[in-house]
Amino acid sequence: MSRDAAQALLLAASAIALSGMSAPPKGDITVSITNMRSSEGVVRACITKDRNTFPNCRKDPAAMRKVVDAGESVPLTFTGVEAGAYAIALLHDENDNGKADRTLGMMPKEGFGFSRDARVRMGPPSFDDAVFDFDGTDAALTIRMRYML
Repeated sequence: MSRDAAQALLLAASAIALSGMSAPPKGDITVSITNMRSSEGVVRACITKDRNTFPNCRKDPAAMRKVVDAGESVPLTFTGVEAGAYAIALLHDENDNGKADRTLGMMPKEGFGFSRDARVRMGPPSFDDAVFDFDGTDAALTIRMRYML
């Protein structure tokens, strides 16, 4: 067998083997947000696999972000999410200025919430406190909004 024929055979075998491999499953994650104190502004949400950028996903180019109008019942959906371990962070941006407002530079003035209802102590929760496993099939989560003031 010639060298070209052998390479062609190897490429064909590789293509057949790879065609048997499927892409990771992708599904939707729908989040129901509860305990909103007002329908003012918007809810900003992000979902990330990157523990180093959580809860502020801006530095994670792979993070998915959503902005929805605030209201009494606020559903939002992340679509086409691959299976994996994720954490979600929410901000009730009541004045819709694109940032988390604080009083005296520390205490959040607006609402926030995290997957697994991760608690806030002396700062935001860790990725490990908020992380959940997603198997790629459609899922529904509930996140409770919290307010410090």
